[in-house]
Amino acid sequence: MRIGELSERTGTPRRLLRYYEEQKLILPDRCANGYRSYDERLVDRVLQIRGLLDAGLPTRIIKQILPCLDKPRRIHFSDATPEMIATLENERDRMSQRIECLTRNRDAISEYLDAVLSNNTAGCPTTRPDRCSPM
Repeated sequence: MRIGELSERTGTPRRLLRYYEEQKLILPDRCANGYRSYDERLVDRVLQIRGLLDAGLPTRIIKQILPCLDKPRRIHFSDATPEMIATLENERDRMSQRIECLTRNRDAISEYLDAVLSNNTAGCPTTRPDRCSPM
């Protein structure tokens, strides 16, 4: 498939796909005319890369663990070095801290919204108190 189709199927801009190629995260074939040709398996690979990036992993670590991904969304380490294990443990702990922070912030926003909505002016046709006018 061409880069446009891979972009469409993964929701990844073409520019990012070229960046992934520069970083050696994906390796397309080249046709006789020089165009890139992306194998079907790269759809899942790109989705894995995006998921790992969204989780906060830097591309240098993603590049190291990609060879260990034998199936979509499944990681295997048969010969992980102590350094790789330590790096991944640090990344996991950092992600856990981010999740805790996001959870606290989400809960605070929910409490605020609950308080604002419960104090809503009676008879207001909208759930947004700032849009109500006192009668």
